[in-house]
Amino acid sequence: MTSRGRGVGRGRGRASASVGGARGGRGLPGPPGSPDANRGRGGTLPSFRGGDRGSGRGLATRGGLLRGRGRAGIFMHGQPADIDPRIANNSDKALVAAFNPAGLASDPDSHLRPDFGTEGREIKLRTNFFPVQLAPDPQGQNLKLYAYHVHITPAIGTLRRVKRRIYDLAERTITWAQAGMTGRVVHDNDARLFSSFLLPQPLTIRIPYYDEGERGPARQGDRVYTLMIVFVQEIDTGQLASYLAGKMQYHNYNASPVIAALTLILTHLPTKTGLAVASKRGKAFMPPFYTAGNMAFEMMAFQNVSLITMGRFFQGVRAETTYLGYRKIVTCRGFTSHTAKNSFDAPEYGPITVEEYFRRSELVCRSVHLYSPIQLFLLEYNIQLQHPDLQLINVGGQTGNYQPAELFDIVSGQPSRKRLADQQVVVMTSVGCQPPNVQGETTVTQLRHQFGLDVIWPELESFGITISPDMAVIPGRILSKPGITYASSVAPSVNDQAAWNLVGAKFAVGAQLDNWAVLVIKDNVKVEFAGASDRDLQEVVSAFRHMCNASGMHVTADPTYATAQLPRRDSEAFDPIRQEAIKTIKETLLSIKPKPTLILVMLANEDKAIYEGVKHLCDVRLDVATVCVQSGKIRRRNPHYLANVALKVNTKLGGINHRLDADDGKWLYGELTMVVGIDTSHPSPGSALGCPSIAAVVASVDNDFTQYPAILEIQNSRMEMITNLRGMMVDRLKLFQKKNNGKLPERILIYRSGISQSHFNHLREIERPLIIEAFKAVSSGAPYRPRFTIVVCSKSRHVRFYPTEQDNATRNGNPLPGTVVDRGITAIYDFDFFLQSHGSGTQGIPRPTHYYVIHDEIRYSADEIQGITNALSYMYAGATQAISMASPVYYANAACQRGRCYLRKLFYGYVGEGGTTTSGTQTGSENGTEMDVMQEARRLWGWGVAGAGLKETMFYL
Repeated sequence: MTSRGRGVGRGRGRASASVGGARGGRGLPGPPGSPDANRGRGGTLPSFRGGDRGSGRGLATRGGLLRGRGRAGIFMHGQPADIDPRIANNSDKALVAAFNPAGLASDPDSHLRPDFGTEGREIKLRTNFFPVQLAPDPQGQNLKLYAYHVHITPAIGTLRRVKRRIYDLAERTITWAQAGMTGRVVHDNDARLFSSFLLPQPLTIRIPYYDEGERGPARQGDRVYTLMIVFVQEIDTGQLASYLAGKMQYHNYNASPVIAALTLILTHLPTKTGLAVASKRGKAFMPPFYTAGNMAFEMMAFQNVSLITMGRFFQGVRAETTYLGYRKIVTCRGFTSHTAKNSFDAPEYGPITVEEYFRRSELVCRSVHLYSPIQLFLLEYNIQLQHPDLQLINVGGQTGNYQPAELFDIVSGQPSRKRLADQQVVVMTSVGCQPPNVQGETTVTQLRHQFGLDVIWPELESFGITISPDMAVIPGRILSKPGITYASSVAPSVNDQAAWNLVGAKFAVGAQLDNWAVLVIKDNVKVEFAGASDRDLQEVVSAFRHMCNASGMHVTADPTYATAQLPRRDSEAFDPIRQEAIKTIKETLLSIKPKPTLILVMLANEDKAIYEGVKHLCDVRLDVATVCVQSGKIRRRNPHYLANVALKVNTKLGGINHRLDADDGKWLYGELTMVVGIDTSHPSPGSALGCPSIAAVVASVDNDFTQYPAILEIQNSRMEMITNLRGMMVDRLKLFQKKNNGKLPERILIYRSGISQSHFNHLREIERPLIIEAFKAVSSGAPYRPRFTIVVCSKSRHVRFYPTEQDNATRNGNPLPGTVVDRGITAIYDFDFFLQSHGSGTQGIPRPTHYYVIHDEIRYSADEIQGITNALSYMYAGATQAISMASPVYYANAACQRGRCYLRKLFYGYVGEGGTTTSGTQTGSENGTEMDVMQEARRLWGWGVAGAGLKETMFYL
């Protein structure tokens, strides 16, 4: 049951057959073909770094969001922590040692683990992995699963809600019970079904369909669906057991089918009792969902956000109403900029013609007989609207069917698959800010609740599966922190959070800055600077210049000042990405003579559209480096803030902030080496249909592994593999050759991000040959073929480690930086490990990164690749602390994010001129074809970052 809210004044309507009059309850007709129906009157896109203050409502997580923070400490402190017997006796090490005599570990294509790491202090960790056991069948044989394919007729496409309802009705049929399926089968509410026994064949189930809330099929001959359940295969879990035992003849065994079956079995109860569970490679999690309640109240949470943003968020949300005298469920198709106070055509109450609907914010009529929604609902339904100032919602129809939002309640249990607004991200992220002991206890409690461990679950019992209620205990190690050096071999002290400061230190190589400018952006906010003559601005710039020089840079001249007064936001309904504001900024920058090497941009506020527009303008069109700062922050002249800005400036100008100590970089410095980071970024929910993906390749060009210039390209939408990787690698190799006196690297270490484990074989089959082709293409003389290693890395968003002893933890109970795990929860045969290289700060639990070596010609040992990866995490130029993953792939990700700025118009769903069309509120035909979108993407992208001033620099930092 959903909450209807208070004071909405619904009225009951009339229970007669004539309810709704000639409109039949359809509400208020919208203007045919009007672009204004989904256009906002003001507001902005989600603002940069935390705007949209009112948009935090509307989403929740299972069990509530914020429960209050308890005291931090060790999770399950003082309780026994026994490592699983499978690995406690080091039998796994003996297994890996057997790979070498077989000759498999030495094959670079085998991607088998060469050994386990031994460096560092050994520790015990709890982890949010819960052991699952499979019991033998009643005859003592290996458990068998039976897979079936389900055909639904007539076909219903991708309507998940309808499919789920069909299965719900099917489970209530006599046929389902007579086949013995109750409590003994699981399914995905679509085409897959698994049984613990052989089902009779053929098996067909007929389902008269009706929606939830309805009493039954309305009449004979209404919608009827048929499920045809067809046997596919028998799955023997005994092979999985042999695979997990590490038997060499099973090292190429494809465990995906049985893992997919077991995942479906384990997530069956959470799916039936809660929301759909998203799962991947045996991991499962619950998506965010819309808060049930009155639509008007949820809309009021968006009062400080543009109508377009609100429309994207609520697009597709199902809501119910009873004002017609019966329960009716509708789907929100968007919003109009008009409210219930505006007048609409009402032919039932007088002859009237309307010359033009929704002409921006005006309505031109030829008659005085024009009724507002307030009058209509009062006259026909005896409903006094309580929120007539809210925009009307569109609940369907060819020309729009607009009704007051307060008459509708959001249906409970609807998962959100949209891109969250910035403030909602903040709210969701705050859930992870609980201390480790609180999060650990919550995880265990939720497992018991979601997976039904406190009750008898017939499906689990039928399949012979048991889940341990306790977290697994695994071995880990803490790697030592690498040494960091600055100019004159100054080595700062690195604390227990893997952080240090610049006190008494200067950049290893300070850059020269002779010609620079300061751009003041004014956008009518209190914290912005008044202009070039602002005394506060002069003092801030002086303090910043002093910080740069004190840090080892050479800033020899005063900057040129320029001010851009942006146009007011009154017209933003027709300029949602603020293109007029960017034109003003462009005109201002072109007036600066001579052209500066770098521009320090004083942003007036956190408007993301302005930030992204400035980056697009300066990177692609003007070929000038920029560093953006918030006026409200830099005017405080905080030394730490100024130092962080100086870090970016020095790096963008080719300087070196800090170096890795020679002893700690021994595995990198032995031969001429190039380290590469590769990433891809794909369109997010709400992007224009066919919006391209972005590929980035960064590569070191110096022996200190500090400078990583980038090359960016666009490719077909959601293409996982990089289409032109050959050309991009050739470009990087030639730049390395240029920077190293004509020499090419002897070995190349590649960190690849942006792909899932299911695409590893594609990477081996598609991208690896392209890399080898690049080697052949880069040299016109003697054949060039360096050794190379590919390491795939992914942020383990759902993996957590919990130290068992305070001596191996931070003060708040988190793992120490350098915590590495390569036993217990890693692959059986493959060369992978988890590494948490960074500190945890004061809140939440740090997430480790999962590294997977899929090709290794350099022949690294576990200690070597783990040590290199940990050391590279300390080499990020933009901070004085270790980061969460190896810096090359972090740079590649940053480069992809910069590329998104260039296509911001498409990533926010706008295709037409002026940004007046959005994918979130318009049909595909109105939004343009995918070919149109790609053409627009190429226009926006141009030649990319191709200017001489930026293309060989770290412009993206």
